[in-house]
Amino acid sequence: VQLQASGGGWVQPGGSLRLSCAASGFTADYYVIGWFRQAPGKEREGVSCITSSVDMTYYADSVKGRFTISRDNAKNTAYLEMNSLKPEDTAVYYCATNEGDLDPQIMCFNGMDYWGKGTLVTVSS
Repeated sequence: VQLQASGGGWVQPGGSLRLSCAASGFTADYYVIGWFRQAPGKEREGVSCITSSVDMTYYADSVKGRFTISRDNAKNTAYLEMNSLKPEDTAVYYCATNEGDLDPQIMCFNGMDYWGKGTLVTVSS
């Protein structure tokens, strides 16, 4: 499976960004796809994950109410709409996926098998 993430950049606090992750090469009928982030000097964090079969989602407490994950199965593409961005959201964001009909919360905690290159999100004034 290959993943291509895009959409990172610089934004002022309170602003919005939308990340996209295009996936290809799935062999299974179902998958979980999500976003992780890692800030300098910090552990990797599972931000949000979603299943392909039904709209089961997981959000980290730090982004609940501000970020929205979605996916377009026809395009095998996942999106992360990030609103009300804060300086602490600054990080490299990675898209990742696992084949199978799996629990998105578990996968967001444990990590996934396939990873894309990261895209940098910088929130500062």
